[in-house]
Amino acid sequence: MSIAKSAIIAPSAIVEEGATIGENVEIGHYCVIGKNVKIGDNTKIYNHVTILGNTTLGKNNEIYPNATLGTNPQDLKYHGEPNELIFGDNNKIREFTMINPGTEGGGSKTIIGSNNLLMAYVHVAHDCIIGNNCILANGATLGGHIIMGDYINIGGLTPIHQFVKIGDYAMIAGASALSQDIPPFCMAEGNRAVIRGLNLHRLRKNFEHHQVDKIHNAYKRLFLGNRPIREIAQEILDETPTDENVMKMCNFILQSTRGIPFIRKSL
Repeated sequence: MSIAKSAIIAPSAIVEEGATIGENVEIGHYCVIGKNVKIGDNTKIYNHVTILGNTTLGKNNEIYPNATLGTNPQDLKYHGEPNELIFGDNNKIREFTMINPGTEGGGSKTIIGSNNLLMAYVHVAHDCIIGNNCILANGATLGGHIIMGDYINIGGLTPIHQFVKIGDYAMIAGASALSQDIPPFCMAEGNRAVIRGLNLHRLRKNFEHHQVDKIHNAYKRLFLGNRPIREIAQEILDETPTDENVMKMCNFILQSTRGIPFIRKSL
């Protein structure tokens, strides 16, 4: 066991032999910290939190009461093989959130990046990868093997089907049900969710006006045209010069395995 001298651990907390606890970590009452857990500096763990398995937390994370991290995946194919759950820095994991580690069929790792907010009752299943600066609102539910980029918003009470991919700066509206891939910069809504437009709120906060214009023009060609979307995406990529953000959108479409959900409208 390695516990920094500056760590503050409540008397009722259970920290198993072998755990690594960094500088200035706070662990509240009735927490359970497993023997293979590593907790980075300045992380605060509130009361009644359970962290088990091969779970690694970076620095400056906040884990709120009754969150459960690192318990066995809810995958019937899992039979005890080694796996991991890895967090970056500066994440906020709110009450009653559950995050499972990976399985052998998905690389054995679930990875949460940095600067994310997972609100109360969020569930992240095995083998998911979440990027940085994402917000998952209350009750968002991720099936296994989902890959999310950066700066993504998932609305409350929204389930997402296993193996779905969501691109950077996308938004999925609350109370939707998503079963297909959503390209970067797009906003989807509905049950089943379809693309409704661009996530202009995020775009205007993070990009210059001329960059947003290029993304918007590409969006109109892709989703308002009258030809197959993959054909249009490849056509845009073949043009020179091609904007970096437009390339990201087009490559995502070409690499999609679950399809892109949208309703074609006339120009």
